[in-house]
Amino acid sequence: MDAGRPSDPAAGTARTTVERTSDRELVVVRIVDGPARLVFEAWTKPDLFQRWWVPKSFGVTLISFEADVRTGGTYRLVMGHASSEQPMAFFGRYIDVTPHSRLVWTNEEGGDAGAITTVTFAETDGATRVVVSELYPSKEALDEAMASGSTSGWGEQFVQLDHLVASLDAKA
Repeated sequence: MDAGRPSDPAAGTARTTVERTSDRELVVVRIVDGPARLVFEAWTKPDLFQRWWVPKSFGVTLISFEADVRTGGTYRLVMGHASSEQPMAFFGRYIDVTPHSRLVWTNEEGGDAGAITTVTFAETDGATRVVVSELYPSKEALDEAMASGSTSGWGEQFVQLDHLVASLDAKA
């Protein structure tokens, strides 16, 4: 993946950047049009999260998302795909939850190869800068995640998040 490469699927939007900043870290940045409070809620309320998290073009269905979003709490996502007989589960625990500004969680389904994900939310003039940092335990673990395509959906996910936040902001 090219450093700072825009990953939005729509031409001309170029608002999401995905950059491998070291052998073990992938950083995604996006400015979301909406207040940090709403953007944070979209990441932490299961009913909202399910509306934007899975890139539609991947053909994956988010079957369930259970989350106890607090420091020390846990989460579990279950996803399905037509090509797989068994659903895929993703789970971990929240290391840090600071409302409207920071989330940190583990990705434990990969065992020792799971990343630690940190998301920060910084609001300026009604827009929120979201920075997602995924720190993998090794260069090989990040190489494998990138080769599998699991890191390629960020642009589409953030477009979906933008649409959700705009609809929530219109109702606020």
